[in-house]
Amino acid sequence: MKFTKMQGAGNDYVYVNCFEEKVENPAEVARKVSNRNFGIGSDGLILIMPSTVADVRMRMFNSDGSESEMCGNGIRCVAKYAYDHGIVNKKEISAETGAGILTLQLFTNADNKVDRVRVNMGEPRLTRAEIPMLGDGSNRVVNEPLNILHSTFNITCVSMGNPHCVIFVDDVEHYPVEKYGPFIENHELFPRRTNVEFVQVISRNEVRQRTWERGAGETLACGTGASAVTVACVLNGLTERRIVNHLSGGDLEMEWPENGPVFMTGPAVQVFTGEITL
Repeated sequence: MKFTKMQGAGNDYVYVNCFEEKVENPAEVARKVSNRNFGIGSDGLILIMPSTVADVRMRMFNSDGSESEMCGNGIRCVAKYAYDHGIVNKKEISAETGAGILTLQLFTNADNKVDRVRVNMGEPRLTRAEIPMLGDGSNRVVNEPLNILHSTFNITCVSMGNPHCVIFVDDVEHYPVEKYGPFIENHELFPRRTNVEFVQVISRNEVRQRTWERGAGETLACGTGASAVTVACVLNGLTERRIVNHLSGGDLEMEWPENGPVFMTGPAVQVFTGEITL
């Protein structure tokens, strides 16, 4: 199987061009290639596929083999691959995902290679039914207490096509993400599990985020998570609607215009290409 390793703000995936390759069992392949000791090493597997309703289709599998609806950092790299490899020849494209069809604006460098992508991440989904969470499906979850491991967390929950639980903390660098992340991810409130964002507000225009990703553990970045954080910050009155989010793997420029979709702008980088026998 031919593959390309790419990363967006340190969120790295193995990409397969399914216009040319065929992946029979993507869940098993994801587990194998993601292994950082015995495989290629990545946060998961992303398939770049033909679509009947958009320019390309993305399927994304976590390192544990589970399939997720969307990946914000991953989709920027899908756009880069599609343009750089001639699948598309325009700088505004559409991509079919499990969270719907998204629009991407591509920015190229002097060599006409994509190095940054602006993604229309769609409108946030805010009710318990949309996230999904147990409880009254019509209610929003904003600064709601959650008791776990003899601790109380104030959570704000958002779906960006996949579920996110945002928690604001005073010192995110030293916060025990690896202790609390898996317990919140698998809490009974979330029937499809959840991603968990731990966030420190630096100023009205700046935050720092660490993410415990559903099915992958802590990752260097999460684009849908950064989108959910942007929404959660506004809902809690903590920041403006345009912010810079400092993730472990790099910065993302985020914007949530009033009554509209969330926009994310960030890097897309090809690391290497190769071939693996499965």
